[in-house]
Amino acid sequence: MKTLFRLCIGLSMILISACHRPADAKPQAGRPKNVILFIGDGMGLAQVQAAQLASDEPLNLLKANSIGFATTRSADHDVTDSGAGGTAIATGFKTRNGMIGMKPDSTEVPGMVELFAQKGYSTGVVVSCALTHATPASFLAHAVNRNLYEEIAADILQSPVDVLIGGGLKNFTARKDGRTLTKEMEDKGFTFLNHIPEKLMPDWKKLLIVTDSGHPEKVQNGRGDHLPKGVELALKQLSKNPKGFFLMVEGSQIDWACHANDSSYLIAEMMDFDQAIGRALHFQEKNPETLIVVTADHETGGLTFPKGAIKGSYRCDFSTGDHTGVAVPVYAFGPGAELFTGFYDNTDLIKKIMELTEGK
Repeated sequence: MKTLFRLCIGLSMILISACHRPADAKPQAGRPKNVILFIGDGMGLAQVQAAQLASDEPLNLLKANSIGFATTRSADHDVTDSGAGGTAIATGFKTRNGMIGMKPDSTEVPGMVELFAQKGYSTGVVVSCALTHATPASFLAHAVNRNLYEEIAADILQSPVDVLIGGGLKNFTARKDGRTLTKEMEDKGFTFLNHIPEKLMPDWKKLLIVTDSGHPEKVQNGRGDHLPKGVELALKQLSKNPKGFFLMVEGSQIDWACHANDSSYLIAEMMDFDQAIGRALHFQEKNPETLIVVTADHETGGLTFPKGAIKGSYRCDFSTGDHTGVAVPVYAFGPGAELFTGFYDNTDLIKKIMELTEGK
């Protein structure tokens, strides 16, 4: 009973910290010019708490102005996969597990990258997985099956996106159809790089940065600051547009750590994700017309803390190696953050974001 009480207190502190507005996190008036959407794949409240317990400093995530919760079921299942979860967030439509950027009847629907581009915004996607993987693909492509990686890569060629940073080079180059999509994207005005540069060049208009043949490594295996550095570079490039920008960032491997029931892998990926959020918050300090929203497509692992001492170690236990159907947290910073409080469906996220940027 005491252990349960400590767990409840810990989770309550996560909620209280997120709901409380620190003195340096005053709500901004007006509509956002820029929108940064962070998706922690597989991140529930317990994953956030695990990272906070492992950190000597408060997480950047917990500096949020506002917190809400989003339900995550798909069109055909109470437990979503990342394809349907990403599609719900990106487009506002539920779909069947496994589908990307489509309604259940296979009708293609535009996502936030397309919608913001139509309004004259610059757009970008930065991830710690292959760019053709389920969540980024939900923002960039349309496919009946999330595993059609080469088809998804070809569809990305048609996306109006301006900045792409992630892995998955083999799906663009070592293809069955013989096409070299990196060359085709260069022909469309992209600068193609296989590393994240230290600085931007003045003549770069669009960026395709693909750092790995497949997925980038784990942080524990030497990925380094791929995600935080990628966010910082993308923000510099996208902010050249006086109209504004939309950027989606995914902490992709939080999910994989929880599938593996590996708490050390999880904490390393959560800390990396939080560092990326910190880079965005630093940008927001100088650009207060920026809205930052952090959420998840689903929770993975059914993470719990059955034992622990306030001044000692905690034990993480997972109840499954798969996704769960629990609601996920939504943290928001900046102008319009108060709109993200409450309890709602993940399809409402795009509605809130587009409402705030309407007329911009």
